[in-house]
Amino acid sequence: MTGSEDTILALASGPLPSALAVIRVSGPHVEELIASHLVPASLKPRHATLVHVQDGSGNILDQSIAIHYPGTASFTGEPALELMVHGGRAVVDGIRMSFLDVPGLRLAEPGEFTRRAVLAGKLDLMEAEGIADLVDAETAAQRAQALAHMKGDAAGQFQDWYTELLSTLSLLEAMVDFPDEDDAPEDTLMPVTTRIHALSEALESALSDEHVGERIRDGFSVVILGAPNAGKSSLLNALAGRDAAIVTDIPGTTRDIVEVRLDLGGYLVRVSDTAGLRVTDDPVEREGIRRAKASAETADLVIGLVDLSAVSDEDVFAGLKIDLMVANKADLLDEPDESVSRETFLVSALTGEGVGELVRGMTEYIADKVRVKPDPLIARARHRSSLEQALAALSSAKMALDAKLGAEFVAEDVRAAARALEVLLGKIGVEDILGAVFSEFCIGK
Repeated sequence: MTGSEDTILALASGPLPSALAVIRVSGPHVEELIASHLVPASLKPRHATLVHVQDGSGNILDQSIAIHYPGTASFTGEPALELMVHGGRAVVDGIRMSFLDVPGLRLAEPGEFTRRAVLAGKLDLMEAEGIADLVDAETAAQRAQALAHMKGDAAGQFQDWYTELLSTLSLLEAMVDFPDEDDAPEDTLMPVTTRIHALSEALESALSDEHVGERIRDGFSVVILGAPNAGKSSLLNALAGRDAAIVTDIPGTTRDIVEVRLDLGGYLVRVSDTAGLRVTDDPVEREGIRRAKASAETADLVIGLVDLSAVSDEDVFAGLKIDLMVANKADLLDEPDESVSRETFLVSALTGEGVGELVRGMTEYIADKVRVKPDPLIARARHRSSLEQALAALSSAKMALDAKLGAEFVAEDVRAAARALEVLLGKIGVEDILGAVFSEFCIGK
């Protein structure tokens, strides 16, 4: 990605056409752009001003609201301009093409505005990720978690641990540099040991969150299992409120996993319809059944679906973990079936009977998982990887202390733990990490 000697521009609002569109510009050529393309060109800093936007020949392209952020007083930490223009394609395209004629201007890459904010010290890396997650949020739980990360709640905790590591490292370096001097702190080893053990416990606690934060962000996985023709595809369609899966009377119609995304009580869930469980000689269907069982092994919630109108088929679940039992085709019953246990949800995927109760049961099951850790610190695999590296380094430091290897060996392990948190917080410019993070952003952020 090119450095900030370039001035970047992008459409920061939604798809066109729209009532209004926002065009963002950031970089050293903003004042030059204002002077050549806005009338009037004198804008009061950080105030909305009604202007005419013109091309390089003086032809009016639109009437707009302009806000100029001079110097470092912008989101990106460099001169910036935001224009609220009419959202017609011809208007927006005309303005963009005209602006790109100014030397030094180019289209922004994904996440480049936020990346510049991080590099300018306006945000740390985790706050930037919170912004990306907030833009992508589909549910209330995702929104709440993204806002917490954007406000720096998790980063603040990680920063406290990082500061504690640096303090511990300073004690160890004093032991290395002044082993026989009066300047060396007395009884240094005991506080070092205490700090390393306390930090290890804190990291272990954060990592023992059952991946709740990642699940809130990426979605909880729900898998529907059952014999052929039990109504798995019909149930998936009833939950989705649309025809997401093909429904026929032919056993074995579903051979690969069909997935839909739903909002259950504010939580994103990914519900998967799977191949019917049975013994078969068809190699394609056999592979579908293998995938069904494999997906159930890693799912957050497994629904076992049986057909009330058929001979009991619960034996197809032998050896599988079933979290919620559901009995389908309740519409075919003339009277309550006494063989159905109270723990089983009775539904009709055809008429919708009982589906609401099942949704509430699924929501409660997912909510119980979240209650294990009401304030998860970890929202991404990157966060977990850095914390695991830090914990491994501290574990090595504890072994070095136990083996009395010397302060220099312990210091090296503590330094490695601090480096892992530096990567997490974006304190060191690791290009491949920054590239991976900001490639997920949309253009204009």
